[in-house]
Amino acid sequence: MIAACIMAGGQGERFWPASRRARPKQFLPLLDGRSPLQETVARLDSLVPPEHTYVVTTEAYADQVMEQLPQLPAQNVILEPVGRNTAACIGLAAVVMAQRLGRDATMVVLPSDHWVRPVKAFQQVLASAIKAAQSDRWLVTLGIRPSRPETGYGYIRHSHERLTFEGLPAHPVEAFVEKPDRARAQRYLSDGNYLWNAGIFIWQVGVILEELRQHMPQVYEPLAALQDQVDTPQFWTAVRRIYPSLPSISIDYGVMERARRILVFPCSFAWDDLGSWPALARVFPTDAAGNLTRGKVVLEDVGGSIVHSSGKLIAALGVQDLVIVETEDAILVCDRARAQELRRLVGRIAEEGYTAYL
Repeated sequence: MIAACIMAGGQGERFWPASRRARPKQFLPLLDGRSPLQETVARLDSLVPPEHTYVVTTEAYADQVMEQLPQLPAQNVILEPVGRNTAACIGLAAVVMAQRLGRDATMVVLPSDHWVRPVKAFQQVLASAIKAAQSDRWLVTLGIRPSRPETGYGYIRHSHERLTFEGLPAHPVEAFVEKPDRARAQRYLSDGNYLWNAGIFIWQVGVILEELRQHMPQVYEPLAALQDQVDTPQFWTAVRRIYPSLPSISIDYGVMERARRILVFPCSFAWDDLGSWPALARVFPTDAAGNLTRGKVVLEDVGGSIVHSSGKLIAALGVQDLVIVETEDAILVCDRARAQELRRLVGRIAEEGYTAYL
């Protein structure tokens, strides 16, 4: 039994002004007309059927999930009353799966905002990772071979020991490493034993529940106490009652940095987490000057820029390395190198009272 947990509750602030609180980036048609959420589900074709595909999101986004994924049963949309980071999100999904599918079911955890090519290469690695998780109660993750000294991602350091599953290599994990500065990122790239942490996990439902029990009882105990109420009228009422009191901690910090039996599969397929506007220039072709344009855009002597028009003509002359985004009610002009800081600007917009634009 294989099931998927897709985490789709984020607000996508670094894609403002296209991404808004009412319609964050995972629902936007960023990928040739399809949303990142739709692409994530499509990548599971032949591995996980729709009836075993679960999406965890907030109550505000439930209708959008069902609109974009009509093939999913309505009861597979798991609603968080409030955001409590990935440990609580995964714990809630695991409790639901344990009741419906059993603790021996294999759980694939995926963020909803990744881009992957080619899909068949991803599916091949994921199939091997599933076999590994089923074989000996491993916690399994996928690591991306770094192509640049990236400071915006966490890293995974693995040992030289090598195990093989269906012909693909995997290595025991030695450490999860926080986002590095430029010098350390360059060392990680040169070392060869470091991979980007893609935030994709594979494990048996009972295994992750046991890890949560050991390392995060403050998350495990309130959720596990509700397992017998899954699919009863009382369940969601109880979730709304207890969920706000759960700690907001990532699964990486709460479990993966403390667990012992972790395997990582090095992956060479093209991957990006679509974290901010510059990510689009890594996954779509740019012009000879390194510009990515969408919509009505005219550029003269412009280089290295991302220019996105939702309707109005954008004309730019003699500028370099900018992000320019126009929507119906807002315009963003940003230094491309500082696009990761866009949350600061969104916070400032809120402070200035322009909440209608968020």
